[in-house]
Order: sequence, then C-alpha cells, then structure tokens
Amino acid sequence: FILMACLGYRTARITHLYYIGLGDSCCVLAQADLPCFFTFSSLFRLAPKNQCECAIARNLKVYQMEDYIDKKDLASIKQRRKKEFEHYQKRYIAKPNLPLSYPIQGVEVMPLHTIVIPGILGSDFPVILRATLGTLNTLADVSEDVVSGRGEKNLIILTSNVELLNFILQHVTYTSVVYQLSAVDMVSFESRHHVAQIPVIIRQPSLPKLFDPGADRKISSLVTITTKTFLRYHKLRIFIKSVRQYYPDIKIIVADDSNIPQKIEEDNVEHYIMPFGKGWFAGRNLAISQVTTKYYLWVDDDFLFTENTKIEKLVDVLEGTNLDMVGGSVTGNTYSFQLLYEQDDDSGCLHLRYGSFHKLEEFPNCVVTSGVVNFFLGHTDKSRHVGYDPKLQRVAHSEFFMDGLGVLLVGSCSDVSIAHQGHDPSSDPTITKVEKEYQKYRANTQAQVHFKLALHYFKNRLKCYSQK
Repeated sequence: FILMACLGYRTARITHLYYIGLGDSCCVLAQADLPCFFTFSSLFRLAPKNQCECAIARNLKVYQMEDYIDKKDLASIKQRRKKEFEHYQKRYIAKPNLPLSYPIQGVEVMPLHTIVIPGILGSDFPVILRATLGTLNTLADVSEDVVSGRGEKNLIILTSNVELLNFILQHVTYTSVVYQLSAVDMVSFESRHHVAQIPVIIRQPSLPKLFDPGADRKISSLVTITTKTFLRYHKLRIFIKSVRQYYPDIKIIVADDSNIPQKIEEDNVEHYIMPFGKGWFAGRNLAISQVTTKYYLWVDDDFLFTENTKIEKLVDVLEGTNLDMVGGSVTGNTYSFQLLYEQDDDSGCLHLRYGSFHKLEEFPNCVVTSGVVNFFLGHTDKSRHVGYDPKLQRVAHSEFFMDGLGVLLVGSCSDVSIAHQGHDPSSDPTITKVEKEYQKYRANTQAQVHFKLALHYFKNRLKCYSQK
C-alpha cells in the first residue's frame, strides 16, 4: 500500500486488506473502509498519491486533456511540457537538504486533504494528540478502547503495549477541515512525561503557468521585445530598424502615451495608444500585459541593437538558472545595485548600494544582484505578479525592484550589451522641437521626488531610504 511504502515498511496483501510485518495483531484499516474517513466532495483525499485521475461518474463532466491534442504532436508537446515544468520547479520549488523524516521539520498538507504524520514514536502512555485546524485519526485497525476521538481534534491512545502504541502512532493521520490557502496548525503530542509540537503546514499549491516555446524553440517564440514611447517617434523608428537587422521576425510591443499619436506600421509591431501622459510604469504594465511568450525583453525607445545584443545569451541564463530576470549592459554599464532591507517594530529601512552580491555560478560574466539597468530579460509571469506601480508616471525604475524585493531573483551579465542613440542636436527643426518638448517631462521635479518618498512611506512601510 502506498502509505506503507512511503514509510519504508514491508507490506503484503491479503484480498483487500493490507497488513504490516509486525505480526497479525497489528493491521491497518481495510482499503474499502478508507474512503469513509478520507473523502471530500466525492474525491478521495488521502495523500500521498503517485497519480491522480478524473473518474467518470454520474452527472459529472470529464475532459481528458490529451484528447484535445493532435495525436501526431502529442509526444513532442509532452516532452516540451516536461522540460518547461522542470524549469518551473527549479524557480518555484526549493529542494530540501534532507528528506522529510521527523515531525519537528513539519509536514505539509493541502486544504481538505489527509496525510500520514511520519516519524512519531513513543514509550509512555496514555498519548494525546491535539489539533486546531484539522482532525486526527489513525489507519491502525484497533478498538475504541485503545483509540478514541477518531475524526476529532483530540486523539487519545490508551495501551501499555509499546509495540502496538508505536504502530498506531506511525499511522496517525491529519485531515485539514478548513479551506485556507496558507496556514500552520501546531499539533501537540502529549505523553505522561513529554510534550512535543508538530507543525502541520496547510498550503494550497498553485497551478503551473507554462509557456509553450514551440517545437523549434525559435527566439521569436520565446521572447517579445517591449518598450514605452513618448513623443520621440524618430528615436523609436531608428530603434525598430536596428532590431530588424538582427531579429527580423521577433514581435515588438510599443506602449505610447503621446499627445498626438503617429501610426507605427511595421510587421510584427503591436502599437498600443494610451491616454496622454499616462505615465512610464503604466506603459510598462500595458506592454507586458500583451506579451504571450515566456520572456519579455525590456528596452528604452532610444536604444540601438548591435552585434553584441545577443538575446540568446540572456535566454540561456534564465533557462539554466532559477533567476526571474537578468539584465545586460547599456554602452558598457550594467548599473546593477543591491537592495538591503532592515525591519523594526514600527517600519523598515531600505538601503541601495551599487554593485552585486556574488558571481552567478556557471556564468562567469554574470552576477546576482537586486536591480539592473533598463535593458533586461524577464519571466513574463513573475513581472506581472510584481507589477509596475502606475502611480509612478515620470522618472521611475528602481521602484519596480523595490516592490519585487523578496520576490524577484535578479542577475546581471556584462557580456550582452545594447547601444544608446546619440544626443547630438538635430538639424531638423521638427525633431528639435520634439526633443525640447520631451525634456519638459523628462526632469524629475522636487514635487515628484516628494510624492515618491511619501508613496514608499505608506505602500512599502518605510521610514527611511538610503542610496550610495
């Protein structure tokens, strides 16, 4: 039986009854009886299980997902999905240093599910186990004189037989009875001379969000270029032309809050018009909201792609690590910075220091840091999770990484670079007029600085911020 196998015991089967090799007097409940204890909404919730199924039942619609995949593509899609899920797990699921063996490390259960609590042993009696957010039971098939309180918050075990006591304890189950996304129930284990606390973590796993890169894994299937523009269409058009020199098929998304929008009619360019002056971070949100690829590359509208703008290198870094975002360099500068956060009872202190924490293993030109320059490749889903605060309309950048502190794992690589268009005065009076108008909005005014600091005070619960 799967539960016995997970606990490392030798099991055997007699018809539909499972027993453990401690003698015929010690046995677990018959398999047919288990659903009576561990079923919720007609689903058998005793974990762990090696596989799940959607069984056909009366008045129940069942959809087998593979039925909706073209049979000739199924094998390759399965392989791609497997690879993407392995990468997803690397980023979202921390591997333990040791296998979960002792209750002091805690056990985990999904809401309204049941688990066996491993590793409980005792020699004193009576034994009382108490729960708050769930109920307790045992798979051991013993009389109510020995075990009372099955399916309740207090489970009492009365036996002087140490072998039987430990058999019962090794098969104690915990059932979550309150639907919560994340909670901890401290189950107490009380004997005559000892009291122990066993943390039971109740957690609802989230569904993976995987992006299919396609069978060919072309860069255009993996990455979308995103940018925000305001007034400077002459810069934007030069930028797009530079991209097409190296990546003719990649999609470019442009968010635009200019007062008199101009049409951008280019292949594989999506141009989204916003209300005038809506703002820098609002534009970033709009742009990444339309991305349908696994990654997005953020750039400024006055950048220039060169032979050193190798998106593939940045993709390799994100594919080979658990980073959520990796920056490159702009004209040789990475502008990477560390964010150091301190907390006290009243609020917090945030310190920005330029530099990085340490090198990124297996990528000699890369480091781990907190924030990077305005040229970075990011996981689309993770950036959407953090979001760009639309209250920040003008000069803003590090604020995104501040909101992402503790959520985003960021890297920076110096060997992938992008150029910056020159700022030489134009001989075209129309462009000169546009640039002059643009500069009115470019400056970070004292009022805007005050607004940002007040925003950090409330939103991020900061009492101070330092930068060096």
